[in-house]
Amino acid sequence: MYTLPALAYGFDALEPYFDAATMELHYSKHHQTYLDKLNEALKDNPELQALPAQRLLSELNTTVPEPLRLKVKNFAGGFVNHNFFWEILAPQAGGEPTGEMATAINQDFGDFLTFKAQFSATAAGIFGSGWAWLVKTATGKLQIITTPNQDSPLTQGLTPLLALDVWEHAYYLKYQNRRPEFISAFWQVVNWSTVELTCPNG
Repeated sequence: MYTLPALAYGFDALEPYFDAATMELHYSKHHQTYLDKLNEALKDNPELQALPAQRLLSELNTTVPEPLRLKVKNFAGGFVNHNFFWEILAPQAGGEPTGEMATAINQDFGDFLTFKAQFSATAAGIFGSGWAWLVKTATGKLQIITTPNQDSPLTQGLTPLLALDVWEHAYYLKYQNRRPEFISAFWQVVNWSTVELTCPNG
């Protein structure tokens, strides 16, 4: 069975940008629910449950039987997306990337401020619930994309580098309907040293 990875920081560690109440609810309830439903969906398919959850998503249309695909897309997506999201956040973080990641962003977007503005606008413009992503394509190019619900870029053959959850449960207790404020706060807690580890040139 899949298990919930422990957070590398406390629920209050990202204050005042991400509040403790939202972090606890997001991790302990929403993330946990995706995990529980994924384990329930695969309880009769131990051969699938033995695979990394990321592989279920990257091979969704080949390895996962058709009757299970929607559940795996939703629940493995919610589980894996959140695992990734927590990893790229940290207290006393923010700022700008350096090294290979900075070079790649400058190459594909012109400069960091241009990238940041484009990513923020994309996240703000998502209708309903979903995610904004910085991904690497098969050719190594960086792109900003969105996915609805809990869909994963892995299913599209893309490598996630940076993610922002813009489901209302990620911010509503603190920011209510002010999604742009939440997006602005996100940049204060991005752990670029973690993002560097998945840099296309790294």
